[in-house]
Amino acid sequence: MEQVNRKEQSYNVIISGAGPVGLFLACELALAKCSVLMLEREENPHSPLKKLPFGIRGLSTPTIEVLHRRGLLEELEIHKRLKNPHQHAVQGPRRQMGHFAGIPFHEGDIDTSQWTNRLSGSTDFSLISEMDELETILARRARALGVEIKRGFALTEFQQTADGVTVKAANQSFQGQWLVGCDGARSVVRKAGGFEFTGTEPEFTGYSVQVDVVDPEKLKPGRNLTSTGMYLQSQPGYFAIQDFDGGAFHNSDEPITLEHVQKVLRRISETDVTLNTLHIATTWTDRARQATTYRNGRILLAGDAAHIHSPLGGQGLNLGLGDAMNLGWKLAATVHNRAPEGLLDTYQTERQPVGAQVLDWSRAQVAIMKPGPTARALHAIFRDLMNTSDGATYVAGRVWGIFTQYDLGDGHPLVGLSLPNLELDDASRVGELLRDGQGMMLDFEMNTSIETLMSKYINRIKYVQVHAKSPADVSAMLVRPDGTIVWASSSSPNIREAEDAAARWFSPANR
Repeated sequence: MEQVNRKEQSYNVIISGAGPVGLFLACELALAKCSVLMLEREENPHSPLKKLPFGIRGLSTPTIEVLHRRGLLEELEIHKRLKNPHQHAVQGPRRQMGHFAGIPFHEGDIDTSQWTNRLSGSTDFSLISEMDELETILARRARALGVEIKRGFALTEFQQTADGVTVKAANQSFQGQWLVGCDGARSVVRKAGGFEFTGTEPEFTGYSVQVDVVDPEKLKPGRNLTSTGMYLQSQPGYFAIQDFDGGAFHNSDEPITLEHVQKVLRRISETDVTLNTLHIATTWTDRARQATTYRNGRILLAGDAAHIHSPLGGQGLNLGLGDAMNLGWKLAATVHNRAPEGLLDTYQTERQPVGAQVLDWSRAQVAIMKPGPTARALHAIFRDLMNTSDGATYVAGRVWGIFTQYDLGDGHPLVGLSLPNLELDDASRVGELLRDGQGMMLDFEMNTSIETLMSKYINRIKYVQVHAKSPADVSAMLVRPDGTIVWASSSSPNIREAEDAAARWFSPANR
């Protein structure tokens, strides 16, 4: 048969990994008119582990805002029909809203008025989602925007030059200008790309299992700390177990058998419980590592490829989606030669500190969950603090990402914060104005000088004369495509400062 030579198609961006982070990044890039190829190792996206309850995740405030700004929040249904799976019929003002190291915090104890860095908006502080549903919605949106998704294509190697990247997967070669590794904790992109990955080694092996229990009355529901570890029974037969073996079993090549799970569960629960069927099982650890840089030339990392930690508190998904939202518009501007100098470098300077905080948050939880008198003493003190309004409010704020603020230099107190979802006069919300992925100047006082400045940024920054319930003492705000406030004025605007902010984050329309 005659061999036909076909010119390889070239893409603006190739993404390795079609999980939620990679899919959301692909949506952001495609929204900005970039051509995107996704390469995913698994052929079937619907893993049993993504089903309830293993696939349930809590969405933080920044994630909820991000999904709303792109019109995706309304498509999620599971939070409308599911209660928190760990609250166990606790209702009223003592409804459990989350936990720190297994210590719950409750709705009635949270004083949101203490979060003075947040302006009021319409989105929730926290919602429940399901991994399978979220990935389905993101994949559907990505395809609608023109993203090409190839499943069963495991990236095996790549080479980068000054002009682009050549990627090999499933015995095929693909060309791209940029490659982003969203391929998880064991990222091939990170390993082959020469990224340094530093941090701390694990204290435990964690197990997520679905089993049939012969004598279920021997095991308590909910989260149970024992003298040897912890087990959580979220629903009958669904267990998360922490065995403080230094991660030895997870790092071994031993299979996860019914006999092994029974042995571990008996030891951790301090019972002689009997299991007769193992349906689903996987292991994980609290290893906490982070890439020292998120970029190497034309190679970038996001999500678990850039940082790994214990899933305690469920912050990994939110951290990764935050990476994608931050990176997407910056990489798109770079692809289209519209990026001000150094714009792409701000991805690392902004997101790496956020990742480091989450890793430390995970380490702190592990430290007070370990068996032994020292951890038990700390656990008791934290429990007392969590039963106070100040303690519950602080922990909820950390878990829900309320305190996230990028250090963008001196300026108005709102700079670096997320745009609140203000109500407009027509009863719509300001977050809906960001659905096209453009930056936005909100002018609450119809200032002609701001309007003149924005005429230089047509098709870069959307100028909106806002008829809304204006935040107190704010006359105008400049907002990036990811919803971050980069300039604000409390009185008569300083046009020079507004011009400097616009030039820092956007290129003029004549570029």
